[in-house]
Amino acid sequence: RFKRSQSSHHNIFQVLANLIITMAHILTAVEGTQVDVVPVRRALVSVSDKSGIVDFCKFLSEQQGVELLSTGGTAKALREAGLKVKDVSEYTGAAECLDGRVKTLHPKVHGGLLAVRGNKVHEEQMKEQGMEPIDMTILNLYPFEATVAKGAAFSQCVENIDIGGPSMLRSTAKNHAFTCIVTSPDQYGKIKDEIAAKGGTTLALRKQLAAQAFALSAAYDSAIASWFAGQLDTEAPVVARVYKPEFPLKYGCNPHQKPAQILSRLGAGLPFTVKNGVPGYINLLDAANAWQLVMELKQATGLAAAASFKHVSPAGAAVAVPLTDVECQAYEVTPETRATLTPVSLAYLRARNADPMCSFGDFSAVSDEVDEATAKYLKKEVSDGIVAPSYTPEALEILKSKKGGKFIILEATPNYNPGDLEYREVYGMTFSQKRNDVVIGKEHMEKVVTSKKDLDEAAVRDLIVASICIKYTQSNSVGFSKDGMMVGVGAGQQSRVDCVKLAGRKVETWYLRQHPKVLGLPFKEGVKRQDRVNARVRYIEGDFTAEEKVRWEAQFTSVPEPLTEQEKAQFLSNSKGISISSDAFFPFRDSIDHASKLGVSYVAQPGGSVQDEQVTEACNEYGMAMCFTGVRLFHH
Repeated sequence: RFKRSQSSHHNIFQVLANLIITMAHILTAVEGTQVDVVPVRRALVSVSDKSGIVDFCKFLSEQQGVELLSTGGTAKALREAGLKVKDVSEYTGAAECLDGRVKTLHPKVHGGLLAVRGNKVHEEQMKEQGMEPIDMTILNLYPFEATVAKGAAFSQCVENIDIGGPSMLRSTAKNHAFTCIVTSPDQYGKIKDEIAAKGGTTLALRKQLAAQAFALSAAYDSAIASWFAGQLDTEAPVVARVYKPEFPLKYGCNPHQKPAQILSRLGAGLPFTVKNGVPGYINLLDAANAWQLVMELKQATGLAAAASFKHVSPAGAAVAVPLTDVECQAYEVTPETRATLTPVSLAYLRARNADPMCSFGDFSAVSDEVDEATAKYLKKEVSDGIVAPSYTPEALEILKSKKGGKFIILEATPNYNPGDLEYREVYGMTFSQKRNDVVIGKEHMEKVVTSKKDLDEAAVRDLIVASICIKYTQSNSVGFSKDGMMVGVGAGQQSRVDCVKLAGRKVETWYLRQHPKVLGLPFKEGVKRQDRVNARVRYIEGDFTAEEKVRWEAQFTSVPEPLTEQEKAQFLSNSKGISISSDAFFPFRDSIDHASKLGVSYVAQPGGSVQDEQVTEACNEYGMAMCFTGVRLFHH
């Protein structure tokens, strides 16, 4: 017992000793005279991005009397603008050396940045060493990531690792109680405003700028570490993802999920700008997926494309293919409207009519500029918002008036680079993967494995439309397409054949909307457009409750005769030329058996199942042509 107690006491003393040693390495705060507003009397300027720097420095020098210290190209640009500049080498008394590797790494620079104002010891040491306080540092870091992106050699990439810049950044940010760090041209405006209004920078602003600076430093070092590890064929020892808050959201997926906000990758910006309205969390998820879908459709087919999204899956998607007379009747397209359809309005009209019941309250995307014809068509539909590359002035005004001015209008950022890797946090875990940047095209439809080999241009187009659509549909998923539009999307089922059945039911409804009895339903005047859409679907389904049927019949001038099961079957027997695409292989032939009932003639799937031979034989039995794309398209 004594030995155990002695051992226990020894462990306690060892823990205390370790704690004391650890505490000895933690620095205590250095006291000084804390003030809120700090005037700027001397600023060090060294930027690679010179946008706005001359105007900013003119404000500092000419209006505020700030002494400017600078180096190299920045000093040259400021002098050419007529500003008085002191070279850092003149200030330090030490010339730049080692091919410019050593410019600002000097005690007079970092002493001027790190000295605590109002601290007697610091002030005496500064005087002894001839240091002057530097109140602001304006800098950019060497363009390391841009150098890597250009494919530069290893040695050139290493040369573009900034040393002096991060050192000054950290010194200034650490001493933010007295010094102000400026790291981006988009900060110049608010700093000018504050200095003009208050005679200096406030502590609150300096803290904010310091936080942004440390985030920039973390991102910069993470990029270097990741690249360096890649050169060694090893995993990055640490990954730092730095985000810039862009705007708050009312809530996340649900009203109780607060707070919520949208952030951008530091230095990358967002893929959209908000032209009108206040987008929500799910709106932006829909927009991000829908925009990628229509861009890829346009790239793969060369046709204007559109998508209609609900809850991060497409209700419909389409490219601009002319309408038939029957389709015009089914989609309520008048001869006047038909005559004015443009490619982009035609694509959206088709996308919206894949499943108009599910598209109610959708978020839309189109691949081309929104014109007046598209805006007019969209205005009469119940929709939350749209994303597009641009808008004509007339179209923008029409859409801004929709939903009492609350309609969400997003404009895509040109040439936006989302990065090669994407990250997602779930329950404290961070997932990382290469972005699914495969664009399905004609080359993916070349491996035809069935006896029937013929795939005409329309079939290839429809298989591409269906495949790109399901790429952005929650898995498991399958999609049916015809005449350049989706006619049935089956999303998020655990069983593939259930996906086929779910989407197949939508195909049947889409096709039966063209039945003469459906086209001839005698609606009363004043029945709203969406009510007509819903009434047609319920007429096709036919499984009314007694109470529902009374309300349904009240919408017509006379009670319609039922659409019998025999009439449905007879009409559906004429369906043909439909394409189906699956996001993963068909594990059994049951999906093909069911698809045969819907008029499917063409099939696309990745292949790779042990049952491929069985599935191929099923296609042969039904006279279908099937191609193996070799690309799985799961989406979660």
